[in-house]
Amino acid sequence: MKNDSARIAHFLRRKRINRVALALAFTAMLFGTFWLAWILWETLRLGFESLSLSLLTENTPPPNELPGAGGLANAIRGSLAMVALATFIGAPVGILSGIYLAEYRPQGWLAVTIRFVNDLLLSAPSIIIGLFVYAIIVVRFRQFSGWAGAAALSLIVIPVVIRTTENMLALIPSGLREAAYALGAPKWRVILQVTLAAARAGVITGILLAVARISGETAPLLFTALNNQFWTTGLSGPTANLPVTILQFAMSPYENWQHLAWGGVFLITLIVLGLNILARTLSRDASS
Repeated sequence: MKNDSARIAHFLRRKRINRVALALAFTAMLFGTFWLAWILWETLRLGFESLSLSLLTENTPPPNELPGAGGLANAIRGSLAMVALATFIGAPVGILSGIYLAEYRPQGWLAVTIRFVNDLLLSAPSIIIGLFVYAIIVVRFRQFSGWAGAAALSLIVIPVVIRTTENMLALIPSGLREAAYALGAPKWRVILQVTLAAARAGVITGILLAVARISGETAPLLFTALNNQFWTTGLSGPTANLPVTILQFAMSPYENWQHLAWGGVFLITLIVLGLNILARTLSRDASS
């Protein structure tokens, strides 16, 4: 009887502790969700009010103009150019590095070193990457440029794509590789037409997540691309971009700039949200 009473008391105590822990976890979830929903609502409400055709077709205006005058066309163009160039540079490097880590020497000293450096890059603040590119490119050439901004963003893309590619290739059953080897296929063909083809959706998901991350990065561009208020066709000088423009306009005392800043925030939110939804859809298809 004493043992039964002790077991019952122990069970009731664990049940009480479980309820308390569950209540605390649920409260923390509600707390975080409330602020997230509030931020999202304010972004959508104020950003939607700022949407207009001129936002997408006109350049950034001088301060103290009427609200609705001018737009963010030059900043949108600059951001698209740098993000596209950073993805073009970083995605192939990340995919090839992920293939090496998963398919060639996964436990060699070079693979261990690459994983260590990759973990550092994943956890490093983006401002550190911006300062690094500033020191090796901007200081050396004595000029801010879109090329430097794209280089900084590509260093953010690479570790994300490496990690995703390696993880996706590691999920491919070894039986697929063995069957291809049994048919006499060389290793490069097995990787290209079997393992990489099977992990295609996961690799694309990693690229989309990397693009979503760099689309809103501000700190690296402050030290590399800087900003300007004009339409530029190249990337050889200071280049307008959405994140830095939003930062400058949001901190200004001018109503028209603040109005445009909310429009830019709305655009970036839609882009990042769309990319994340697409990445989740592809990852779900890959796992099914």
